Amino acid sequence: MFFASDNTSGVPAEIMAALARANEGYARSYGADDIMARVTAHLRSLFDAPEAVVHLVATGTAANALALATLTPPWGAVFCHRHAHIAEDECGAPEFYTNGAKLALIDGDHGKITPAALTEALATTGASGVHGVQRGCLSLTNVTEAGTMYSPAEIAALTAIAKGHGLPCHLDGARFANALVATGATPAEMTWQAGIDALSFGGTKNGLLGVEAVILFDPAKSWELELRRKRGGHLFSKHRFLSAQMEAYLQDDLWLRLATHANAMGQRLAQGIAATQGAALTHPAHANMVFANWEPGGHARLHKAGAIYYDLRPLPDGRETARMVASWNTAEDHVDRFLAALAP
Repeated sequence: MFFASDNTSGVPAEIMAALARANEGYARSYGADDIMARVTAHLRSLFDAPEAVVHLVATGTAANALALATLTPPWGAVFCHRHAHIAEDECGAPEFYTNGAKLALIDGDHGKITPAALTEALATTGASGVHGVQRGCLSLTNVTEAGTMYSPAEIAALTAIAKGHGLPCHLDGARFANALVATGATPAEMTWQAGIDALSFGGTKNGLLGVEAVILFDPAKSWELELRRKRGGHLFSKHRFLSAQMEAYLQDDLWLRLATHANAMGQRLAQGIAATQGAALTHPAHANMVFANWEPGGHARLHKAGAIYYDLRPLPDGRETARMVASWNTAEDHVDRFLAALAP
């Protein structure tokens, strides 16, 4: 019953087989391998974006930080949700890679920024001229850190406000596949058609050994990101092993099939918790992340049964809270045993 995160799971056989094939013979380095050319063509077709540029890195932190650095000057503000991953879980990497850009944190229920809140934040940033930080870019997360979802229409509403102030827009898609499966949107509808300029296209949380893609829908920014990736130490020499993972991930819609299963297990877990006496969902569960709370004693029963997940800070009334995440290989039995242990 391992629900700590979806990056604690193993790697699908298709990915390991692709790595074994890539290990045969020789290939050009630093992204000039033939596999990478196929990956770029596949992603351009997938996103219906023939001019999009694709850069692979090994971690989500690198993808986000490099993308934001490419979009934001050192004196700029990155507008994001207060609990965004870039704000709470990347050890200041966005600030480091942007050479000092400030994260402008915006509140919002269930991990989502509202148009009104973004409008207010934009209005109060840069008002002091040269003495204050300037507006830089907007960064959204889908799936959000609360396990909720932005629809393409909601993304478009927020990017329209940002672009009204001349700002580029970034989407942290560490769980992009889960978001697509949950909303039924196409990759294009969720990104450039909704006003997104740069996407962190996640893979690690959905089964890959370790590779993420930064997709730039404006090719004019490509060379700058190339330089930042190299200077930041994230240009792999044996790049074919990143390319091979991504190609296998995209082949025959494996990425969507993995996310579909993870979401289904997340929904099974969420529905079971909501039906358990004394338990409730903390946020709406739209994909494979579940936040919940229950009466005291639940943690003890679950841990005794062998469940692994994140214990969160108790509520003021003493109710216990937790975060659970289902993975591409979570079994129905894992979910059902968790729910049986939770029941008082």
